[in-house]
Amino acid sequence: MSPETLLEPTLVDPTPNLNPNQPFDRDSFNSYVMNTYGRFPIAIAKGLGCLLWDTSGKQYLDFVAGIATCTLGHAHPALIEVVSQQIQKLHHVSNLYYIPEQGELAKWIVDHSCADKVFFCNSGAEANEAAIKLVRKYAHTVLDFLEQPVILTAHASFHGRTLATITATGQPKYQKDFEPLMPGFAYIPYNDIEAVENAIADLDEGNRRVAAIMLEPLQGEGGVRPGDIEYFQRLRQICDENNILLVFDEVQVGVGRTGKLWGYENLGVEPDIFTSAKGLAGGIPIGAMMCRKFCDVFEPGSHASTFGGNPFACASALTVLQTIERDHLLENVQQRGEQLRSRLRVIASQYPHLFVDVRGWGLINGMEINSESELVSSTIVNAALAEGLLIAPAGPKVLRFVPPLIVSETEVDEAMDKLEAAIAKVV
Repeated sequence: MSPETLLEPTLVDPTPNLNPNQPFDRDSFNSYVMNTYGRFPIAIAKGLGCLLWDTSGKQYLDFVAGIATCTLGHAHPALIEVVSQQIQKLHHVSNLYYIPEQGELAKWIVDHSCADKVFFCNSGAEANEAAIKLVRKYAHTVLDFLEQPVILTAHASFHGRTLATITATGQPKYQKDFEPLMPGFAYIPYNDIEAVENAIADLDEGNRRVAAIMLEPLQGEGGVRPGDIEYFQRLRQICDENNILLVFDEVQVGVGRTGKLWGYENLGVEPDIFTSAKGLAGGIPIGAMMCRKFCDVFEPGSHASTFGGNPFACASALTVLQTIERDHLLENVQQRGEQLRSRLRVIASQYPHLFVDVRGWGLINGMEINSESELVSSTIVNAALAEGLLIAPAGPKVLRFVPPLIVSETEVDEAMDKLEAAIAKVV
């Protein structure tokens, strides 16, 4: 089945149900909702496939996908069917009991990855928290470290918004005003193997020692920067030689986003632990931490999650994964990714003083703006918004393109036409 036919016949009316006599009240919204986001000035009312409509009825091509989350786009028939059926059957009971849907989802993930065991939670930050706790417990119980196991993470990384995960995040702007940060982390440059070796040597003394290296196969929030194959393959060797766990944060790059089911498949190595969230259930909140059997040291009481792995989220995630497999969406991601990067390079070549790089895997791609230019990514994002295209920044100098995995050839071309028009107006 081709991606273009996935929404035929549609189960929903593609036109938004909007009442022009009741416009969205932004002031009222801001009166009650905490000001934790710099929101763009539209309110989304409805979606279908790769299209969204705001409360005024304006249509947009969605190349944000809920920040790489709406794997199957909006109002996908398979997801509509499963959530409708599951909510009528059972949506939550807690992990005091066996949950069949959770077992089915875990089996699918294990059968289609290097993992042996799965822990379910609700978000990427929680999945990374679980990974951090697993590393520390492994270090204390198996490696018998003295007191302070250290996790190395990369500069420009992003691992979440909890206290532990912002400490793991190698970007001071996310840590500002939240001190004291969690102990047990040290930072290294991304894609720099000499820095890894030096950090291990420097920390391997006294009561501190490197227990794990936690990295994104491709840095998303850090500017859409893919990992170097040679770097990660040497990193795997170093971890094996030094009894160090290799942890991959696949919250943004997993579940088909890169054209492979898991991001690590692009690097020719397998991690000991990896995490997933965003695209796993196509927009239904879920997170997962996967590990190899040898480092599965959790036991009853070690870690828990009230909502984690409930029937509703797990049924949704299993449907997303089965749809990716059944409809051969990885092939579409690879083809549309090549098409997207090709068009982006053409656009960049028209403004050589403005753009310096186009990079990415599959359908996670970045377009870097010259650091010497006064133009920032948000300016182009707002211009694209006016043209009816939703894209997102990945830092002040990178545009990020992460459409649903079902995006069609026609939609990629249309998006690039809108981007060209937006850039022309800005320049």
